[in-house]
Amino acid sequence: MRSLTPAQARRLAISAQGLTGRRTAAVPDRRHLRSVVRKTGLLQIDSVNVLTRAHYLPAYSRLGPYDQGLLDRMAFTHRELFEYWGHEAALLPVELHPLMRHRMAAWEGRLAGWDRLNRVLAERPGYVEEVFQEVVDRGPVSAGEVAEDQKRGTAEWGWNWTDAKTALEYLFYVGRITTATRRNFERYYDLPERVIPARILAAPTPDTDAAHRELLMVAAQSHGVGTVGDLADYFRLSPTVARPRIAELVEDGRLEQVEVRGWSKPAYAIPGVVVPREVQARALVAPFDPLVWARERVERLFGFRYRIEIYVPPTKRVYGYYVLPFLLGDALVARVDLKADRSGGVLLVQSAWAEPDAPPETAQELAVELGSVARWLGLARVSVAGNGAFAPALSAALARS
Repeated sequence: MRSLTPAQARRLAISAQGLTGRRTAAVPDRRHLRSVVRKTGLLQIDSVNVLTRAHYLPAYSRLGPYDQGLLDRMAFTHRELFEYWGHEAALLPVELHPLMRHRMAAWEGRLAGWDRLNRVLAERPGYVEEVFQEVVDRGPVSAGEVAEDQKRGTAEWGWNWTDAKTALEYLFYVGRITTATRRNFERYYDLPERVIPARILAAPTPDTDAAHRELLMVAAQSHGVGTVGDLADYFRLSPTVARPRIAELVEDGRLEQVEVRGWSKPAYAIPGVVVPREVQARALVAPFDPLVWARERVERLFGFRYRIEIYVPPTKRVYGYYVLPFLLGDALVARVDLKADRSGGVLLVQSAWAEPDAPPETAQELAVELGSVARWLGLARVSVAGNGAFAPALSAALARS
C-alpha cells in the first residue's frame, strides 16, 4: 500500500484544487475558467455578498484578477454550467447533469415531508401545476413575477411570494425546471429543454449506484487524497452510501487505497497520482471554497481550526463575520475578516490573525494579495481596522506596499 506523509497529502490536496500558485500571465479567459471548474468539480453559490458572491471567489483564488462576467456567460450564455444542489447550491459542469437525475428523482419522495410544501398542497390543490404552467408559458420567470401574476389572476386565493417560491423550489429540486439565469442574484426559472444543451438531456441516465461512483471519482480528483467521509461529503453523499461504491472503484482499479501517516482512517487516491515536490501558493481562500468545505479535513491537513461565524452572534465571534484563510506555500498561515466598502472604495480588513508558525514574510505576502483583491473588486485602497493580533504587522506591510 502506498504511504504518504502529511506534507505530501497536503501538497496533493492543494494541487488537486489548482491552487499551486502558477497563475496565468495572460488575461484569464473561458479556457482558464474551465480549468478551474475541472479542478474544483463545482462552484458553491451563496447569497452573502459582503465581499463578492461566493461562486466568483474560487476562480480568483486560482487565476488572480479575472472578469466575473466570464463566469456568468459560461453558465447562462454558453450553457457550460448548470445550477443544482451539488455540495450545496452550486454551479456544476453540464456533463454532471445525468449524474444528478437520481437526486432529482429522490427529492420527489423526500419533499413530501417539507412542511411549507405540504401546506401549499393542502390549501391550494393544483397550485404547483399552475406555477409549472407559468414557467412553460412565460419562462424564464422569477418567483416574484409568478407571485404577482397569480395575485392579478386569483385575488381571492391571496397568493403570495412565499407560496410561489415554495412551488418553484419544489419543481427545481425534482428537475422539472432549472435556472435559466440570475439577475441581481435572483433566480429566473425555465424548462430544462430550453436551458440544458440537447446533447446532455439526451444522455442516458445512469442508475443510482453508477451515478454515485462517478460523483465519487470527481470528488477523488478534486481532493487529491481523501477518506471515505471526505469523498462522500463533496457531493453530500452519506459515508454509508459511499463506502461500498468506493470499494467497487478500488476493485475496478479506478481508485487505490493509500495510507496517510497520522490519519486514523484509510484514504483513497487516483492510482499513480503524482505528488508535487512543492507548491508555491499565495491565495486568499473564501469560506465556501472547496479546499475548506470540510472543517475536520482542514484541521487534519493543515492543523488549522476554521469555522464560519456568519451565523454566530457578533459578541461571540472569535475571528469575524466573513473570514478568509490565507494560503502561503503549502500552509494556511493567517486569516482576515474582509468587507468591501463599495461606496467608500475601500477593502476593509476588519480583523487579522496569524498562525503561531506563520513565516516572517506572511504580512508582506498577504498585503500584496489584499491589494490585488481590492483592484479586482474595483476598490481604491485597503484599510486595516486594527482588530486582531496580526493587524499592526499587516498595516505596516500595506504601508510599505
